[in-house]
Amino acid sequence: MTMNTQGRPTTPAEAHAMSDITTVSGSRGLQQREDLIFETGCPNKTGVDLPKPKGTKSRLGGVTRKRSTDLPGLTEPEAVRHYVRLSQKNYAIDLGLFPLGSCTMKHNPRLNEKVARMPGFSDIHPLQPQATVQGALEMIDQLATWLKTLTGMPAVAMSPKAGAHGEFCGMMAIRRALMARGEIETRTRVLVPASAHGTNPATAVQCGFKVDEIKANKRGRVDMEDFRAKLEDSSDIAGIMLTNPNTCGLFETDIREIADLIHDAGGYFYCDGANFNAIVGRVRPGDLGVDAMHINLHKTFSTPHGGGGPGSGPTVLSEALADYAPVPFVVKDEDGFRLIEEVDGKGEDAFGRLAAFHGQMGMFVRALTYMLSHGADGLKQAAEDAVLNANYIQARLKSVMTPAFEGHCMHEALFSDAFTAEGIETLDIAKALIDEGYHPMTMYFPLVVHGAMLIEPTETESKAELDRFCDALESVARRAAQGDESMKGAPYLAPMRRLDETQAARKPVLRWTPPSPEQIAAE
Repeated sequence: MTMNTQGRPTTPAEAHAMSDITTVSGSRGLQQREDLIFETGCPNKTGVDLPKPKGTKSRLGGVTRKRSTDLPGLTEPEAVRHYVRLSQKNYAIDLGLFPLGSCTMKHNPRLNEKVARMPGFSDIHPLQPQATVQGALEMIDQLATWLKTLTGMPAVAMSPKAGAHGEFCGMMAIRRALMARGEIETRTRVLVPASAHGTNPATAVQCGFKVDEIKANKRGRVDMEDFRAKLEDSSDIAGIMLTNPNTCGLFETDIREIADLIHDAGGYFYCDGANFNAIVGRVRPGDLGVDAMHINLHKTFSTPHGGGGPGSGPTVLSEALADYAPVPFVVKDEDGFRLIEEVDGKGEDAFGRLAAFHGQMGMFVRALTYMLSHGADGLKQAAEDAVLNANYIQARLKSVMTPAFEGHCMHEALFSDAFTAEGIETLDIAKALIDEGYHPMTMYFPLVVHGAMLIEPTETESKAELDRFCDALESVARRAAQGDESMKGAPYLAPMRRLDETQAARKPVLRWTPPSPEQIAAE
């Protein structure tokens, strides 16, 4: 019997038996045990032995370090093994299906990485004379053209560094438009559906607005009756921040009416574009009446996701907001491409500067490479395949799990915890899924669904991989429905067992303290 047909043991007895195995080395099979680098290395050891330079004088002006930094020294093999072993403890999109809903953990084609490392893109500096980076500016302009074409919007701000930064950009453009109308003091209320992304209300407040929540209906979409009631006195309406497709993985079927009503009330329509991967090439947000929408390049056009690194969240703007886009932005004239850097002349209506420079070159290159390699038809197919994969997962699992809403979903499948036995929580399902070799899905979000489990497979997963994931989750779900108490102790097979995550967040141990001589003697 092959490994694929045999599967992994998942019954409580087998799981406990495997978790009880101990080894002298501390390793488990091919998973190597690894201590902290401070415990492994030695301050008096180094993998590189360099002679002290002769005939040189210190240029540190008398601030030379008087004592050792006590950084751990390792040989080259030790250093390589340390970080390789740590990497094996992380889950990654290159390792397996990454089911996080609302995050769109896409595969990053290696072609994108190769192009991003070309010298003309990777070796330039933002302070170079603009005449020496004409190719880079043209690339930014070409990417902007693609974004405007795909969204049906006339303008785009390229400088936002992330999705929330793009939200801030869009809402600041709305704020600037209200100032130009002389209504910034009176129009202070922003409507935010309960199914919107959590950063939306935070961004509205940060921009000086008050948030008024709109209820969700039984279909997981905007409750139009509640929405219309919010507009009965529209004199203070600044706009709406709506996510579409929303965080329930559903398309807002009343989107055109919502746009018309908010415009008739004198407000602007901000759309959270985090889920653009579900509709790119199929629907242009500009045709839906959207005034501003950020685009997470990593969620739709496959730039690296997460890790605190350089992100990018360009924000497209309608004709009503185009003049208020922040500086800098790229323009082309008879002398070639150049950046408008100041809030005067062509940039006199801009709401200001959002970032020090004009964007994230590496992210731009990767996104444009993805667009050019796929073409318009390929982008459309990617969206269709993402929706198909999500609906396949929903169809596979609906007999053992409880879909949050009836009917088809868009790019992500949402389940509630209604199928679980008393005492078993969503967290237990997530931890048990780790033992099956998968990163858990998004849990407890969106808040409109009790015990929510949000799964987004993206477009690149094969049917075989989807089946493999569904088999594992189905097994875990059946155990949850049966009230399997062993799930409360999962994970059993991970490098670390279940932790007190609240304590870890509130009181993190961020500093390594060397053991005292007494501790060493006791050992």
